[in-house]
Amino acid sequence: MLAPFDLTGVTVTADAMHTQRDHARHLVEDRQAHFPLLVKGNQPRLHAALRALPWQRVRARYNRELGHGRRETRSLRVLTVTDLHLDFPHVVQAAKILRHRTDARTGKVSRQTVYAITDLTALQASPQKLARLARSHWTTENRLHFVRDTAFAEDASKIRTGHGPENMATLRNLAIDTQRASGHKGIAAGLREVSSAPHDRPLDLLNLP
Repeated sequence: MLAPFDLTGVTVTADAMHTQRDHARHLVEDRQAHFPLLVKGNQPRLHAALRALPWQRVRARYNRELGHGRRETRSLRVLTVTDLHLDFPHVVQAAKILRHRTDARTGKVSRQTVYAITDLTALQASPQKLARLARSHWTTENRLHFVRDTAFAEDASKIRTGHGPENMATLRNLAIDTQRASGHKGIAAGLREVSSAPHDRPLDLLNLP
């Protein structure tokens, strides 16, 4: 997917599925790009190593936000890890992001800790910039992956073999982009409208006879 683009100096964000050593090497060594990558359970040893870093020595930076029916407080701690022997190529900095969310209607509180790694140095990416990069990626997650799961029940899909998952993700992305291009802000509502005339309205949205 990235082959047609000149990525020199570009910072490419990706979710935890792409936190792979070959992907990091390709971005840095072959494309002269940069990465911040999330680290989750698919990299258990790396995740455990990040959890064990001396985060208590780093001053936390806080950001508060109100919107989407919730109050959210995020704390960010960043460490330079070049001498800490993390088993991942080109990693220079690591970040620990702690998110506290309070549902404004129910008062329910949730807490989530997220770790990220990057090849960007402290001069190239301050803690504030790393926070912006993480936030911009979560915007993509909320507008795409979250919608694919809630509107299309992607996580419950039984299509798991061959290129089936990638093909279905592409079709879901096409449906979401088409809905938004036609003016639908709520994808679920747009799908209901289209499904009320399934033989005509999907073709109309795609400008097909």
